[in-house]
Amino acid sequence: MLRLLLILSICFSVCAQAQTTSIAVAANMKDTFLEINAAFRLTGKPNPKVIYGSSGNFTAQIMNGAPFNLLISADERFPLELYRNGKTVDEGKVYAIGKLVMFTKNSSGIKLSSDKADLIKAITSANKVSIAKPELAPYGRAAVEYMKAEGLWDLAKDKLVYGDNISVATMFVSSGAADIGFTALSLVKTPELAKDTNYILADDKRYDPIKQRMVLMKGAPQEAVDLYQFMQTSQVKNILLKYGYTVP
Repeated sequence: MLRLLLILSICFSVCAQAQTTSIAVAANMKDTFLEINAAFRLTGKPNPKVIYGSSGNFTAQIMNGAPFNLLISADERFPLELYRNGKTVDEGKVYAIGKLVMFTKNSSGIKLSSDKADLIKAITSANKVSIAKPELAPYGRAAVEYMKAEGLWDLAKDKLVYGDNISVATMFVSSGAADIGFTALSLVKTPELAKDTNYILADDKRYDPIKQRMVLMKGAPQEAVDLYQFMQTSQVKNILLKYGYTVP
């Protein structure tokens, strides 16, 4: 009898682990999602397993069988790729529109402004310029589009250092490894960055809109469905606005 109970206990434990809701969240959403998840848990929902990283890496992992139930992406391209490959229940929803910024540490001595001459001077005086890998991270792709449209690409291309995701690219500037970086407005608005850095908004006419889409995977547990629906509430939209996003 004891042996039977032990076997049942192990089976229940394995089943519980297998059913743990696993959420993939774009790195630009980290601080924002921490607040969203806290609000979600206050509704009585269990705490999901949350992994932060680049939308491109997550998409490759899901295509190769990674057991994520919900992808909260930094763009539309990767979620729609998963949809076209039959991994999701539908096309999902655009939950936010992100904004790109150029930023630097206050101690760098570099002046940032939207004036073209100042932009050229800033890039010229920088030792390194940090962006996320464009092939993996939408904010990195937007940064390349912006620099090319502004005529800054030739000045910056040999100074670029690449982070695997936007959080790593942001850390290059906050640690002093790069003088200037491109990141998400949501990240520079966090208290730890706001006190030590300054930024300018990149002209959003100079890069394709960063429409951030989320998608549910086929067979997702109810907890993932509940979070997906919670992400569409006015409560979450207010949190997104607080961190500098616009909402559809």
